[in-house]
Amino acid sequence: MIGVMANTLAIMLTMTTYGTWLRGDERGWVDDGRILPANPILKDDDRKRMKHSVYLFERSRLLDVGEFIGKSLCERLNLRILALTVQTWHVHLLFGTTVHAIADIAKCAKDSVRWGIRPKRPIWSDGYDKRYCFDESSVWNRMRYVERHNVEQDWPAKPWPFVETPSFSPR
Repeated sequence: MIGVMANTLAIMLTMTTYGTWLRGDERGWVDDGRILPANPILKDDDRKRMKHSVYLFERSRLLDVGEFIGKSLCERLNLRILALTVQTWHVHLLFGTTVHAIADIAKCAKDSVRWGIRPKRPIWSDGYDKRYCFDESSVWNRMRYVERHNVEQDWPAKPWPFVETPSFSPR
């Protein structure tokens, strides 16, 4: 893992809310690093085992959720956030290289939202997806992808002041 991190310019995390992406999902799902096809029976079984209803962020709180995440990651972990979007059912977070473990970053982000919203139920699915950016082009492509989500909501591409622009030029 050290070798991967040494060559990494940025990492994109995607975190989903509780019950919004189950095993067997028609969008595909990952098990042991392999992308697997839809499996309605498996998805239905997982849904039946859920102890709570699906959790979605209120649209009116999306910018607040982003603020909780950004403030916590910048202050606690000194992270450089290159892009962030908060949707009702998922978050995309692109950050620069760091000495912190990705699991610690995801935990810090998720905990900040739990603390900020203070629900009396689970709000996050277990785990997260991570994508490494090994070159400048992939950083810019992922950044544009995340920012496009914000623009589609009629927000600025970078709606929070802690979101930075990479020091290298787009290609």
